Amino acid sequence: DFDKIAVIGRGAFGEVRLVKDKQTGKISAMKMLKKTEMMRKNQVQHVRTERNLMADSGENSQFNEWIVGLHCSFQDDEYLYLVMEFLPGGDMMTWLIHKEYFTEEETRFYIAELVMAVGSIHALGYVHRDLKPDNILLDGMGHIKLSDFGLSKPYKEESGSEDARKSIEEAASELNSTIVETGKQRDEWRKKGRVKLYSTVGSTGYIAPEVLLKKGYGLECDWWSVGIIMFEMLCGYPPFSYDEPPAQTCHRIIRWKENLQFPSDVVLSDEAKDLILKLLCDPEDRIGTNGVEDIKNHPFFSGINWENIRHIQPPFVPELESEIDHRYFDCFEENE
Repeated sequence: DFDKIAVIGRGAFGEVRLVKDKQTGKISAMKMLKKTEMMRKNQVQHVRTERNLMADSGENSQFNEWIVGLHCSFQDDEYLYLVMEFLPGGDMMTWLIHKEYFTEEETRFYIAELVMAVGSIHALGYVHRDLKPDNILLDGMGHIKLSDFGLSKPYKEESGSEDARKSIEEAASELNSTIVETGKQRDEWRKKGRVKLYSTVGSTGYIAPEVLLKKGYGLECDWWSVGIIMFEMLCGYPPFSYDEPPAQTCHRIIRWKENLQFPSDVVLSDEAKDLILKLLCDPEDRIGTNGVEDIKNHPFFSGINWENIRHIQPPFVPELESEIDHRYFDCFEENE
């Protein structure tokens, strides 16, 4: 049913292909997940959650504007397939590698869109739990959408049940035990040649301390990750990730009060620092805990047109020559 154009992603459980529907000519991204690997590593529920969230985000066949759309899903004897909307602008990590760091104006725009995107996930009743630049994709106009919902979890704030809390913490344990660290030394993060590494189950540098401590947590853990991404955009590196084992990064996050420091060679406005500090703090004090409007009303976002932000030209607009242009993705050799 599909013509293969290119392999644009590869991970522990399979790969992502750029494909063209033979009947309609529609261009899509097809995630192919090997069943044996998924079952061996107990990832079946993660795929089911990802599929359900993307399906839930559609209404009257219209995609949620902040979430990568799911066209269809199916399986054969060997693979599970998710046929998704193709976003040709690549991921935010690609742009961070290219730019090294963003200006405050650029950061303001993309963090505003990220706030809207995370708010839409929460409105659907899910917590993402794996927010990082790799999972923020840009469409052809440069606007963002969220992807990779394998660690997402349905969340009912009013339930607070011990079973729900336990299931979330178990997933966090899996995340911590099978990490591939993406951090580099601070100077390395600022070099144009910094290497982009991926993890199929999350990156320690973006995880909230309450998740690592297994205290039980809710939607507010995603706002910590937004704070980490904002820091990285402005400073050129995530605040707790260095060239160290994942356990050391976890230790730094848990002791965040001692380790969170703004670099002396980066000039930040008081409003930017204040928002970062209100995101990277104890969960009970974290902005966004009482709703996304608290974040939207922060002075850092002064002048943002929240209602029409997707109609404003983004700071970075991908240069594309055709609907199958995939220059913003890495190239992979075909597997037999």
